[in-house]
Amino acid sequence: MLSPDLLAEAGRQMAICNACRYCEGYCAVFPAMERRRTFTDTDLVYLANLCFECRDCYYACPYAPPHQLAVNVPKVLAELRTETYRDYAAPRFVSRLFRRNGLAVGLIAVAAVAIVALLVLALRGPSVLFATHLGEGAFYAVIPFAGMVLPASALLLYALGALLVGVVRFWRDTRGTLRELIDARAVVRATRDALGLEYLKGGGAGCTYPDARFSHARRRLHHLVFYGFLLDLAATTVAAIYHHVLGWQAPYPLGSLPVVLGTVGGVLLLVGAGGLLSLKRRSDRQPADRAMLGMDVGFLALLFLTSLTGLLLLALRETPAMGTLLAVHLGTVGGLFITLPYGKFAHVAFRYAALVQNSIESRRSSGA
Repeated sequence: MLSPDLLAEAGRQMAICNACRYCEGYCAVFPAMERRRTFTDTDLVYLANLCFECRDCYYACPYAPPHQLAVNVPKVLAELRTETYRDYAAPRFVSRLFRRNGLAVGLIAVAAVAIVALLVLALRGPSVLFATHLGEGAFYAVIPFAGMVLPASALLLYALGALLVGVVRFWRDTRGTLRELIDARAVVRATRDALGLEYLKGGGAGCTYPDARFSHARRRLHHLVFYGFLLDLAATTVAAIYHHVLGWQAPYPLGSLPVVLGTVGGVLLLVGAGGLLSLKRRSDRQPADRAMLGMDVGFLALLFLTSLTGLLLLALRETPAMGTLLAVHLGTVGGLFITLPYGKFAHVAFRYAALVQNSIESRRSSGA
């Protein structure tokens, strides 16, 4: 259940912002706020998930701390997002994973790596794990194809299903009708805004992140992570076609399409996640929520390690280190999939739903 005190504080700050309206050009939150005279709990949840935490409003605000009104919109909305993820987690009993999330993500990832490594040792033996395997099907000499694909597919389907359940509940509470969730015009606009990271532009000058200076670094690094992820997904899809349709078994040649796509995607992810971690380390803590910061770091670190282990596996696949790296990489991927619905990745689903709602509201308010 969302904290009544937190909702009251978020409502107080939104009322002050609605009277001031100095920051209306920075992002979607302020125009959406101005369409309301009062703020219900679900209004506040919606606005919190529409916020991209660009922090421009914090540094521009004449009422920010140490002013007695203590308006700190990025922080209070980040706190409310954290509670949103916890409140809409599915199944509900796992919502406790959002407490000390960075630590939880780390422990789950380590446990997943250890489980994969121990299973390979127990079922295949050290002679297989630490041997050099060459040629077509080399990876499957260490871990059978079914042992790779079936657990990963099950975990990913579970993660996507859990996210979908949470987002549907979020939508029903904040918008009401599921029919609007598939409003074609709204979905197109929301998709365009999401893919272009429109609301990390800060009205054109960029985000005031990691400090009060305007910069486009955060938006560009997010682009690297997002498109790196898409390239890795494309590499996996092409590899599946190679395996199931053409009958070609991994590992594939360095110049093959899956390897090229995966390598480029992995490098983009590595640079993007590493850059965002660096920005987090240097960022101003005043407008930050501590719980959200830990969630950010845990998710980015896991993305970074997934990319790093994948690239190392590619570079050392014809050495005795291949078996160990394969187990570590698959365990890291497993940890990522397990924690997707219960960490910062949840913002992708909830924020996209908020963008769809914002598109519907904007169109109706303009009479289009």
